[in-house]
Amino acid sequence: MSQLPVVGMMIGDPAGVGPEVCVRTAAATELAGVCRTVLIGDLGVLRRAAVVCGLSLRFEPVTDPSEQLPAGVIGVVDPGGFDVDRCEIGKASATSGNAVLQWIARGEELGRSGRLQGLVMGPVETASLLATGKIKEIDDLQPAGTFMMRISSKLRVVPLTEHVSLSDAITMATPERILQVIEMANASLRAWGFEKPRIAVAGINPHAMFPQDQERVGPAVEKARARGIDAHGPLVPDAVFRQCIQGQWDVVVTMFHDQGQIAVKTVGFEGACTVYVGLPFVMLNVPHGTAYDIAGRGVAQHASMLSAVRTAALLASGQPLAA
Repeated sequence: MSQLPVVGMMIGDPAGVGPEVCVRTAAATELAGVCRTVLIGDLGVLRRAAVVCGLSLRFEPVTDPSEQLPAGVIGVVDPGGFDVDRCEIGKASATSGNAVLQWIARGEELGRSGRLQGLVMGPVETASLLATGKIKEIDDLQPAGTFMMRISSKLRVVPLTEHVSLSDAITMATPERILQVIEMANASLRAWGFEKPRIAVAGINPHAMFPQDQERVGPAVEKARARGIDAHGPLVPDAVFRQCIQGQWDVVVTMFHDQGQIAVKTVGFEGACTVYVGLPFVMLNVPHGTAYDIAGRGVAQHASMLSAVRTAALLASGQPLAA
């Protein structure tokens, strides 16, 4: 990509810290020469967040994220219809939930149309989303057919399942699903600049020593290798993450959420992010929540958002991430 990628930041729940960390990130000098950024959300919310953070910023509404703006001007895609005066900081509401659903949809539309090369999701509040009563829209927040890759330093992890019970997660660990995740992880990493990704596949059980490991994980790995993918497994779960950190693997496919998520959050929380694999553009989110308890005080750390935007820009440019 000859030009700098354009990365959008959906500002998250307007009553939380998302707008604050987004304006701090948009104003950061660390992204110069890495990408151009645009904010997706309400102008009034962003102006309020800038005041809270003690920043003197100039925002400009844009419809096309690729539009070149003068130096020091921050572009904002504002779909309209939100009243900042009705948004109480630190309080969940259907008003905020509806705004988030609208902003997410707009960001994904811009990504799929190629007008954004990367999209970073600010933190959202479950209570606000549930208050909207829009169950289908909430269920669709993770785009269909995608899986979530967690990244923290050299550790990259893709679980087969997310927030389901452990018994259900084991049932869902079928050879077909495991192969699907291996193939999607391989395709994503290749698109991000990895010539031949080295994919570790964790076993289901301790030491990968039980029949399930050979009957479910083994066949998926064999099929992946037959298709030219450098996959290995079933590997011992309690050792594979350290091996990845040490550079032996480029990504670890795990059998359930906590198997890899504990390792990711132990390695490093603030710099961690989640990337959706299986999309035609780079989409990811930050690992922290809306932090209602400190919202409106201008004290929220923006290191996670800054790292996520930088990660989105590098991936969109096809550049492997540095450790």
